[in-house]
Amino acid sequence: MREIEAEQITAAVRQLCMDANRVLPEDLETCIHCAAEEETSPLGKAILCDLCDNMDAARELQIPVCQDTGMAVIFAEVGQDVHIHGNFEHAVNEGVRQGYVDGLLRCSVVADPIRRGNTGDNTPAILHTRLVEGDRLSLMVAPKGFGSENMSRMKMFTPSASLDDIVGFVVETARVAGSNPCPPMVLGVGIGGDFEKCAILAKMALCRPVSEPNPDSFYAELEKRMLDEVNALGIGPQGFGGDTTALCVHIESFPTHIAGLPVAVNVGCHVTRHKK
Repeated sequence: MREIEAEQITAAVRQLCMDANRVLPEDLETCIHCAAEEETSPLGKAILCDLCDNMDAARELQIPVCQDTGMAVIFAEVGQDVHIHGNFEHAVNEGVRQGYVDGLLRCSVVADPIRRGNTGDNTPAILHTRLVEGDRLSLMVAPKGFGSENMSRMKMFTPSASLDDIVGFVVETARVAGSNPCPPMVLGVGIGGDFEKCAILAKMALCRPVSEPNPDSFYAELEKRMLDEVNALGIGPQGFGGDTTALCVHIESFPTHIAGLPVAVNVGCHVTRHKK
């Protein structure tokens, strides 16, 4: 049995919140740099180059790469041979509070969805916890801005839906989003499960490295088809036209009911952040 103090969790989450908001995953940065080189639209290329300069400045100055430092989404995998001394959920939220306050990150969470009222420290976080084998505790912090989150959609298809229908829904989601999610986008697609599982799959898909296609060749090919068709929309960087409307499309799937085929699209901006 491995013993972990709640204070260790708080310290880890605190640092992850700051790191995730200041430096993008290396493979995502590489993807944006490659898009800047390959973009054929002069304006689109200039915008992508500006995004690259912005990433460099954020790293050098240790400031957020985007002013919307997001709602903290945390995926935790807790080993069944781990014993945590203290309240796990409290420790995670305390880490978010410290990370956002000490890191001078924008606090964007309201206490009530209708009556509003800023909580002042970006808590509570969205916490997804899964019990796994082993004696390790894994934490993934994925701050999610809402310019892109607001463009996300879900549809409860029936099994009669064709592959064209599913691809069309993903492409339509990108088309409707337009410039709102600060493209180039990263699209996470969840297929299967039930209503809530499908949405979580889409969120998890955004946390997979952009350099890693789905290990199932069927879904890897479907990811490529979706990406090609989204980029054919010509929305381009920041909505000013060009080849690069999306950087990546990732699919996560799960078994579902015989009568269902849920599909969720979680839209991410070019600042699709996560740190593990």
